[in-house]
Amino acid sequence: MSNVYESTHPLVAHKITRLRDISTLSKKFRELVREISALMAYEATADLLVAPREVETPMAKTTGYELKEPIGLVPILRAGLGMVEGVWGLMPSAEVWHIGLYRDERTLKPVSYYNKLPIAPTVSVCLILDPMLATGGSAVATVDILKKWGVNKIKFVGILAAPEGITALQEAHPDVPIHIATIDDHLNDIGYIVPGLGDAGDRQFGTG
Repeated sequence: MSNVYESTHPLVAHKITRLRDISTLSKKFRELVREISALMAYEATADLLVAPREVETPMAKTTGYELKEPIGLVPILRAGLGMVEGVWGLMPSAEVWHIGLYRDERTLKPVSYYNKLPIAPTVSVCLILDPMLATGGSAVATVDILKKWGVNKIKFVGILAAPEGITALQEAHPDVPIHIATIDDHLNDIGYIVPGLGDAGDRQFGTG
């Protein structure tokens, strides 16, 4: 799993445990998703390209750096919405483009229902945001869409993953790094991650 980066940060581990807890209410759940997303984005963006930039401090001129590549955040609706604010706080100039997919509960396959990407890409790097990498179907479909759009530098940033989802994304798109907070044990017979945290969308939006 050379392109899989599982976080080892103590803060991530602490917050994941609270996120899993069935007694964690929606408001706190959303806060934890936002906080974990910021921590994951910090790790996932360590290799972004920068260009030198001269600035003047109150004391002297010096050379610093600024991001060289335009960045796009691509939350997979609807659960990915909760991750945007945490990541956006670190890179407020990033564009946000939404991809709407839902999983057919009978086939467990993704069904696309929303895509408002412009004709030509406006960013160089896309971070796909989705709390759960379960079967991997939605992630694979989103990478398919972004590559057809013309973006070549794509990363998946999530919170929980099942081995099955990681395998599916790696087999379809071995060039896409996977940054995940933690890797769980398996999927159950209805495609939910175990031990997991339930339905991330329902728990964020209080619809469960």
